[in-house]
Amino acid sequence: MWLGPLEYFHYNSRLNPPISLDPEQNESYWAEWRYNKGLGGGYTTDWGAHNFDIAQWGIGMDKSGPVEIIPAGYAGTEFLTFKYDNGVVVTNEPFDEEKTLGIKFWGDKGWIEVSRQFYHASDESLMPPKAETQGGRYETRVPHNQNFIDAVKSNIDPIVPVEIGHSTCTTCNLGNIAIELKRPVKWDPQTQTFVDDPEATKYLTKTYSEGFSI
Repeated sequence: MWLGPLEYFHYNSRLNPPISLDPEQNESYWAEWRYNKGLGGGYTTDWGAHNFDIAQWGIGMDKSGPVEIIPAGYAGTEFLTFKYDNGVVVTNEPFDEEKTLGIKFWGDKGWIEVSRQFYHASDESLMPPKAETQGGRYETRVPHNQNFIDAVKSNIDPIVPVEIGHSTCTTCNLGNIAIELKRPVKWDPQTQTFVDDPEATKYLTKTYSEGFSI
């Protein structure tokens, strides 16, 4: 059951370290399932799920998605690149503590850079006003799992609506597909399909183990 619909292979504690509720014990190291091609999508999906969520929200595309994805190295492209139909271009750049630790937005008045720990800007006028309280807003204080349960009980959207979460995950996976194919792919976020690309379309589904179906 630990594999879900994935093709069976023996349990590996490096991929899925044991946890316990009684006695309480969290995983003793970062699970490596995220680097296994069948189980995860590497950093593109692992950290991308956080960062692309904020990036698409910031450019007003969190209910849509990119229309073209270009892998790094293709025709001189330096970074994995996502183009949106509103003209915005997003690049997924390697982690570098000396350059950036979060998401950087460039505009005609300068730039802002945000992460879980800080908010930086090229000019003081772009900095947000200081919060009146230290408690923070509701969504910064309530764990996502609790917020999800509260939303189900109240029949309302969670802090991040599921459609936005889907858009974020789709964007991450589109990046990996372009990397796998070593070429650009064009995407229609409205129909959730590749544009005239049967080869890329094959990557939208996987073979499910017996007993699992959608």
